Amino acid sequence: MITLTIDGTEVKVEKGTTVLEAARKAHIHIPTLCFLKDLNEIGACRICVVDAGARNLQASCVLEAQDGMVVKTNTPRVREARRTILELILSNHDKKCLSCVRSQNCELQKLSLELGIEDGEALGGERTHYEIDESSVSIVRDNNKCILCRRCVAACSKTQGCGVIGAVNRGFKTSIESPWELPINQTACIRCGQCIAACPVGALYTRNEIDRVWDMLADDSLYTVVQTAPAVRAALGEEFGMPMGTNVTGKMAAALRRLSFDKVFDTDFAADLTIMEEAVELVNRIKTGGVLPMITSCSPGWISYCEAYYPEFIPNLSSCKSPHEMLGAIVKSYYAEKMDIPVEKIRVVSIMPCTAKKYEAKRPELAANGYPDVDAVLTTRELARMIKTAGIDFARLPDEDFDSAFGESTGASVIFGTTGGVMEAALRTAYDVLTGESLEELDFHQVRGVKNIKEASIKIGDNTINVAVVHGTANAKELLETIKAGEKEYHFIEVMGCPGGCVTGGGQPIVPAQERIDVDPRIERAKALYSADAEKPLRKSHENPSIIKLYEEFLEEPNSYKAHHLLHTKYTQKSKYPALEK
Repeated sequence: MITLTIDGTEVKVEKGTTVLEAARKAHIHIPTLCFLKDLNEIGACRICVVDAGARNLQASCVLEAQDGMVVKTNTPRVREARRTILELILSNHDKKCLSCVRSQNCELQKLSLELGIEDGEALGGERTHYEIDESSVSIVRDNNKCILCRRCVAACSKTQGCGVIGAVNRGFKTSIESPWELPINQTACIRCGQCIAACPVGALYTRNEIDRVWDMLADDSLYTVVQTAPAVRAALGEEFGMPMGTNVTGKMAAALRRLSFDKVFDTDFAADLTIMEEAVELVNRIKTGGVLPMITSCSPGWISYCEAYYPEFIPNLSSCKSPHEMLGAIVKSYYAEKMDIPVEKIRVVSIMPCTAKKYEAKRPELAANGYPDVDAVLTTRELARMIKTAGIDFARLPDEDFDSAFGESTGASVIFGTTGGVMEAALRTAYDVLTGESLEELDFHQVRGVKNIKEASIKIGDNTINVAVVHGTANAKELLETIKAGEKEYHFIEVMGCPGGCVTGGGQPIVPAQERIDVDPRIERAKALYSADAEKPLRKSHENPSIIKLYEEFLEEPNSYKAHHLLHTKYTQKSKYPALEK
């Protein structure tokens, strides 16, 4: 331990601690912009400068605390330096705050208020103007609002292992671009949205489908149903001032009903359905010598990564569609027949924590009956905006249930939203299928937590199943390389494209960098899902009565011909840079 003094307060910290971290221990706030804990600690923006006794002010996020150091964070010189830096950033920033999707959740806007910047046009001067890149169905890039913090670059490169955006040129001409300045849809972008989650401003944001959904709801000739992913319920409340990790399932269902959807369904039902198909597929592969390891296919960001970066593993992918696509297919077949509704009149809207789901819904192979399984995808943030636009007092809504047809689910389904959840749910069912016995201990703690790669050997009857769980595609790359090298052998692998799984998907509420220093959204939101699992009367997917009824009345059995037609798909190799191959 070492001791230093910050603004007259003695602080004891471990050697290797930065001055920024030490200040937080003393409850002293040092502003930041480019800083993102464990990801982007580069001292680029200089907003966090302090006086540590050197000739020049130093960036506290990269300045290591020293024993006996005396630091001042609030001198006139420090305050003036921060104001000047901020004014320079604002001088080349598109300051259309009222119309910006990040208004009131913008780190630049907040910092301007804190430092008393009242006139953003004070410095004037030349501004750089960029064309907005709207080529992607998931992500919009607006470099007019970019502050060159490089947080998106770090997320894309370090967390996801893609590196499809980076800094080019120097000085005033520096900008964040894709290779060869291609539109983002002409790159190997996997549309995960982690760049959006990392961005402190509105330079990256989700492709908006809100108006399209409003139009569906206003059209009386359409029958519009909505479904909500497991992870949404663990985060939506944050958009309405509720503590992180609050489970708002009942209020969410009530809000969706007030938005005038004809039916409010739960994607958790389809998660149970996915387990039925995926667990049986795994068992069949093990028994018949099929391609192993089998790798989950629920995460569209991961699927895009596999198709572009590791196409040799495409045969390993489960052929199961993701849960919301399965439910879309069932609504437009079984439900349409049962309710005598023309398929062409049905619209399925998915509320997802994921920006890559927008791309997934437009994949031509996901149209089992000649119509897209899912018609529109809204992120958690987009749903929050719709609720606010409708004037719904979300926090005070009474809890309501999902509609009965596809509203029943088990504990296994709700944990789909966190890393390790799909694996755990699948093992609960695979055990019963392989052994013919009922698994009593349902919690597989070996696959829980936020460790980058988790491994376990699970004894199921006479079989030992080697499994692995990985989240974030950069970690997936590491795991796949060990398999290619023959260093590891598994039967089943769960891959989630986003760190922590869907709970921190690119469409979830954005947590400012300063808050992430003290709280980990991956952990807090996952707690809500595990609690919901523990409280469910049924915790195995194959015990869901509505699932049993669906197979009895329509699908016959898991992996049947009809089930394969509606619930399974195939994937193909994709080019990283298709424009360069023309």
